[in-house]
Amino acid sequence: MFEEINNSEIREERTLLAGVYGPNTARMQAKDYLDELELLTQTAGGIVIDKILQNRTQPDPSSYVGEGKLREIRGRVNSEHIETIIFDDDLSPTQIRNIEKTTEAKVLDRSGLILDIFASRAKTAAAKTQVELAQLQYLRPRLTRFWTHLSRQQGGIGTRGPGESQIETDRRLIDKRISILKDKLETLEKQRKTQRKGRSDMIRLSLVGYTNAGKSTLMNALTDTKVLAEDRLFATLDSTVRRYDIENYDILLSDTVGFIRKLPHNLIESFKSTLDEVREADILLHVIDATSPMYREYIEVVDETLEDLDIVDKKSLKIFNKIDDLEPHRLAELRKAYPDAAFVSAERNIGLNRLQNDIQDLIERDFVTTTMKIPVAKYEGVAFLHRVANIHSQEYVKSSAEVTFSISEENLLRLKNMLNNVNGESVEKS
Repeated sequence: MFEEINNSEIREERTLLAGVYGPNTARMQAKDYLDELELLTQTAGGIVIDKILQNRTQPDPSSYVGEGKLREIRGRVNSEHIETIIFDDDLSPTQIRNIEKTTEAKVLDRSGLILDIFASRAKTAAAKTQVELAQLQYLRPRLTRFWTHLSRQQGGIGTRGPGESQIETDRRLIDKRISILKDKLETLEKQRKTQRKGRSDMIRLSLVGYTNAGKSTLMNALTDTKVLAEDRLFATLDSTVRRYDIENYDILLSDTVGFIRKLPHNLIESFKSTLDEVREADILLHVIDATSPMYREYIEVVDETLEDLDIVDKKSLKIFNKIDDLEPHRLAELRKAYPDAAFVSAERNIGLNRLQNDIQDLIERDFVTTTMKIPVAKYEGVAFLHRVANIHSQEYVKSSAEVTFSISEENLLRLKNMLNNVNGESVEKS
């Protein structure tokens, strides 16, 4: 049901972007939102011909923009040969139907556009399944809409994925497909859990951040690998996990999909299993584009999305990336505002040594220092310590290894359970 489309075969569609802002949003902020929507449109294969912003107390329930503005949009559609109108907010089925009827153009809302981008980016079985599930959940309440723009012959933005030529698709068929996809995701998640069990003893770090903040570039710089890193939105969908070596520790570093303002709820739900790499991480590395004038809002978006995913109370480090493109006074202002953050250029390898020290300090921040005698028969305990602890000394006394080390309280408890408390009483160093 999911069809992968080659972006090189998609003709650029002439699009018009529309947004509404009210008492709680400044005009400049609304313009920034449309600029981001333009980037999303370009990512999906569209070319933006025009943009329209309207100041309203609240969106019109029947047409989003009101009759007068809708007539103006229709005029621009005709004069500029616009094929697609994309709105920066989610639209109801009634709004979409009325706008399409008046303008005779294809209409998409923000969620539909983002889902379309994810459909074009999905490569693995898990990502394709997650995106198709999100699309079907998005389409289900919209089955009453004007469907002619979804014909396979027309194609283009918003038509990738399920349901493109089946105008007669009903909720019963969609519900059946949704059930199948959920079962498939459950099977894939069991496989991922099995894979994660094999690395449960390692310290896990996860890169998070707004889309296009440079997470994949930073992963490449830290791990000396070649993860796909492109200057475009949502270059990464699937989780990528690589070994990352810091003195004394075996670490796994993961990178997954970037967050974005108004990320569709269905997409968050579908990608929860992929985002388990973030949920199970010991430390979150929050990568921020230091050059973005909206970086504060992007920080809030990431924090709110993590809260929506019930990922809270984890140790974290803010990392401002792309500092090579900042004026010195702007960099100084950021350092003053965020004294505990790291400042790097992943692309130019600036600040990475300092970042590594910051990460090591964060790993060891809540460590306790302990001496234990571990029987030779329980040597797996010593091996465990070498993966997750900072070893200060180790010597063999008769049939035991006496080890002094610093470790997190969680891993200390795991060690004691592993040893079944055989000669495992810890003695705190003075």
